Parts: sequence; structure tokens; C-alpha cells
Amino acid sequence: MSEVVKFTEEMKATHTILIPYMLPIHFEMIAQCLRKEGYKVELLKTSGRRIVDEGLRSVHNDTCYPALLVIGQMLDALKSGQYDPDKTALMITQTGGGCRASNYIFLLRKALKQSGFPQVPVISVNTSNLESNPGFKLTPNLIMHVLYAAMYGDALMCLANQVKPYEINSQDTQKLLDQWCEEMVRQFDSTRFLHFKKNIKRMIQDFEAIPVSGEKKIKVGIVGEIYMKYAPIGNNYLEDFLIREGMEPVLSGVMDFAMYCLKNNILDVGFYGFSTKTLLVNKTVLALLQRYQNLMIKMINQSRFEAPTPFAKLPAYADGYISTGVKMGEGWLLTCEMLDLIDHGVKNIVCCQPFGCLPNHIVAKGMTRKIKDQYPDSNIVAIDYDPGATEINQENRLKLMLSNARVNAQRDKA
Repeated sequence: MSEVVKFTEEMKATHTILIPYMLPIHFEMIAQCLRKEGYKVELLKTSGRRIVDEGLRSVHNDTCYPALLVIGQMLDALKSGQYDPDKTALMITQTGGGCRASNYIFLLRKALKQSGFPQVPVISVNTSNLESNPGFKLTPNLIMHVLYAAMYGDALMCLANQVKPYEINSQDTQKLLDQWCEEMVRQFDSTRFLHFKKNIKRMIQDFEAIPVSGEKKIKVGIVGEIYMKYAPIGNNYLEDFLIREGMEPVLSGVMDFAMYCLKNNILDVGFYGFSTKTLLVNKTVLALLQRYQNLMIKMINQSRFEAPTPFAKLPAYADGYISTGVKMGEGWLLTCEMLDLIDHGVKNIVCCQPFGCLPNHIVAKGMTRKIKDQYPDSNIVAIDYDPGATEINQENRLKLMLSNARVNAQRDKA
């Protein structure tokens, strides 16, 4: 077996780190957090059929669609001539769970070797001690910065999705979103990002100032595998499609997924008897994140906007549906998100999943029948994404679901 190329301390000064794009709002700030730590990073924002084709050349077509897209995006960048392969590194997350995402990094290294880039190091971002690189450290300071970026990103996403479908002047929301992303990038160069309450208050005021129409649009929740749920390249720009169709998209924040991972670690102590130190660390971090989330929720609730549900209330939705021991992929969280949406009047739900994703078929499709039995007026559609699925077929299935949503809305008005 060939030796793994490590990202060394010397490479920190010489190498550009390429990062795949998943959360458009959040990742701009996260990239700045990494730059503040001395890393030279660039976000890969490329899209289109050539990314899929590049992935298909290097990854088996039965592999998870997110892996195919991420690897295709990275290889496309290396082959573009824009980056020197001898001074470029790649970064990818590694969950460490039973999901195939834990193996993306090995697929990427194999693809790099086959494509003639064996010298390119791949940095694993994980909290499970799966891999380490001398030149990249997840320091407490970096983790703190990234968590702040994720919380600000969640707030901006929540506000923007409640304004964009109603804006009178096209692009008002996007312009403000871009301004706030630039502002937060600047703030992460100093300590101003620590003024959480002040920043959230200003965000709310700015989004409230955008002129909007008074009509009430049908809300459509988006759940699913984390990459397909958030990455525009993965779900074929689903949020934009729903807005064009006259809908209001509703997404939970990525911090819910982070807290879900911490909650699973806490639950594992009960299931498997891990160390009390693990329990204490996870409980402390979870309590801290919930405190900031609750502060954000409180401030949003004081405005005209609707705040997301506190994470602490989500596990209770699992009762009678799914065990909290089901934690592969998005696990019990996905089921709970669907139930939470319905409980808050969002009965139309799109579940985005990679074709053949076993965890999603259990916690999403597998739960749909039971949810519909309990909530007959729920309108849930599962959309599979893979390299062979055409955008037209996906949109046709979505349009059928939206047609049912409009019929149900008219019936409820009568």
C-alpha cells in the first residue's frame, strides 16, 4: 500500500488548500477562520455537468453522489491549470460514523493517484482522531471561530429565506446577504465577531428593512442528507427553484447537525458505557451551543420573523417513531426534523437524498409511511440525486408535489 502524503508544517506556507463548497453563506466565513489561522484556502464554487463527468471518470457510479461531486470538483480544479499540483492540498471532512462519508477520503486519494496527482496531500477534518496531519491542527481557537461562523450562517440563512420569496425589488436579499457575509469576514479578522447579540440584532434590523409584499406563500421544508440538503450543486439549486415556483423554502441550521453529533456522543455513554470524561466534554459543549442558539431564537422571535425550533426540543419527536440509537448519516435527526416541520404547519416537505443512501432510506423514506399515517395531510416527496438522474425528472416530481400543496392550501382556505 502506498504511503499517505501528509500535509506538513512547511506546506502551510507554500500550499493552497482547496475546499469543496456546501453551505454558500457559512463557508465564506469558515474559510476566513482558516485564513486567520495562517492557512491559504480557496473555496471551489464550480458547477455544471463537467463536474459530474469528472467525478464519473474517477469514482464508481454506484458511489454516493456527494462523493462523486466533491471529488469531481477537486479533480476539475487540479486539471484546470489554475493551481500548481505541487503546491496544492485538498481538504475534506471525515465523519467517522457508519456512513460511507467516512471513506470519501480514500476514494479521493485513489482518484488523485489515477489522475496523475499522487503528490497532492489530502487533509482530513475530523474530531475522531481518524487521521492527523502535522501541518493542520483543529485548535480550540479555530474550533471556536468555526462554531461562531456556523451560528452566524444559520441566522443569515433563516432570515434570508423568509425575505427572499417576498422581496419587491429583485436581488435585495442577495445583496444584503453578500454585504453581511463580507462584514462577517472582516469581523473574523478581529474580535468583533464575539459581539454575538449585537450582530444578530443588526442582521434582523437590516432584513426587516427590505421592502416585501404582503402575500403569504406556501412553505416547503427541505430535509435530507447534509450535502444534498445544503449544497446547490448537489440539489440542483432547489431553494432557487422553490422560490421561482412561488414557495418559501424552510431549512434547519447546520448547528442542529453539530449538536446532533454531540447528543449522539452523550447517548452512546448510556448505550455503550464510554468514559465519563467523554460525557462531560460533550455535555459542556452542547450546553454552550444551545445557549447561543437559544439567544438567537429569542432575538428572532422578538421580530416579525419566525425562529427555528431549539435543538433541545427535537429529540422528543423521536418517541413512537424511531430510536435515538439510529445515528447513521442524519439518523433520528432527519425524522425529527420532518415531524417538527409538520408540527409548525410546514406540511410540504422535500427530502433530498443520494440514490442508494441506505441511512436515508431508513430514516427518511422508511419513516414517511408512519408519518403520513399520523399526519394524513402531510405532503412529502423523496427526491433521489445521482449522475444519471435528469434535472427534468426531478423537477417534474417536485412540481407534482407543489401542485398537491397548492390544492391543499386552497382546501384549507375554504
